[in-house]
Amino acid sequence: MTITGFDSLLCPLDGDPLQRHDTTWRCAAGHSFDIARQGYVHLLPVQNKRSRDPGDSREMVAARARFLEAGFFKPLATAVARAALEGLPADAPASLLDAGCGEGYYLRQLAAAAGLRQSLALLGLDISKWAVLTAARTDPRPTWVVASNARLPVPAQSIDRVLCLFGFPVYPEFTRVLKPGGELLLADPGPAHLQELREIIYPTLKPVVSEEAAVPEGFTRVAVESVTYPMILADSQMIADLLAMTPHLYRASAAGKEKLLERSRLAVTVDVRLTRLRLMA
Repeated sequence: MTITGFDSLLCPLDGDPLQRHDTTWRCAAGHSFDIARQGYVHLLPVQNKRSRDPGDSREMVAARARFLEAGFFKPLATAVARAALEGLPADAPASLLDAGCGEGYYLRQLAAAAGLRQSLALLGLDISKWAVLTAARTDPRPTWVVASNARLPVPAQSIDRVLCLFGFPVYPEFTRVLKPGGELLLADPGPAHLQELREIIYPTLKPVVSEEAAVPEGFTRVAVESVTYPMILADSQMIADLLAMTPHLYRASAAGKEKLLERSRLAVTVDVRLTRLRLMA
């Protein structure tokens, strides 16, 4: 198995190809982007930011890293790796983009699951500088980039697989960067996902209407898989970390969050829907 970085990046200012020169990426027009000492490159121009420090905060990233490294989502990561690698020839190189990679957990698990003959060029991209910094520190092999799904700094038709896990899919951009016949893997919360946690922090829960999402234009649905299992959090820190890595941290009332954080044990359900979509040639 060979795991390398993805080296076909585009300048976020003019769209020209970037070439790496030691610790700098530079385009023909002279725009240059330094590689941070942690190993990532920042390709999100100031004019494309919606806030001064977009994406997950340093604290949220640290909480997610602790929780994921404890192994609670390992069954989900195994299913993600299996679905992402499905159909890739074992004896030919392939390129994968994790669009919204966070601290890189799922991309690292995918690399570990690849077969011995599999050659993968990996690119992890997230709008949060803190997430990408953590990912780069943990595994230097992939290329780690601070950028937005709305403007992927990636050439057209250069990616075999795009992962968008609990993220914000931008289908026109995914369509642009995927090779014909390439696949997009989506992970979305199922109706029972973290239900026990939600029952504690919210006064009432809205009834769940189970509907199969529409297939984006240009794609065909390959498979839909539900990954469902229980997990036991027997530590107040892990309960706090789980809350901190979800949107519920901001949506729940102070009273609801306090009620949850009083607990030292929580049985909670993981329920995630994985959807494979193939870009029609």
